[in-house]
Amino acid sequence: MRFATVFLLVCLAVVHAELWFGKGGVPRVSSLRSELRVQQKANAEATARNEQLAAEVRDLQEGLEMVEEKARTELGMVKPDEIYVQLTSQLPQVAPPPAVPARP
Repeated sequence: MRFATVFLLVCLAVVHAELWFGKGGVPRVSSLRSELRVQQKANAEATARNEQLAAEVRDLQEGLEMVEEKARTELGMVKPDEIYVQLTSQLPQVAPPPAVPARP
């Protein structure tokens, strides 16, 4: 009876050691899960970028509106008889008036 108890405890210790220190142990699974989360985030970002590019391709294939918009924003092109006005968010620097010497 005592031999069977010792044998079962040894088997339990071996299984427990394999769980913590083995190839498929808890630390390895934890690190793989963190790598999986990072990869899933990268995949989601790539998918969003791919969808954006696919929408641009569809727009370019379907009509000239996208071409015109790209030409206006990226190349600064304007239509004939059109006035182009560019607003900036910074105020222009104004030089202070020259100092007038005081007369006694």
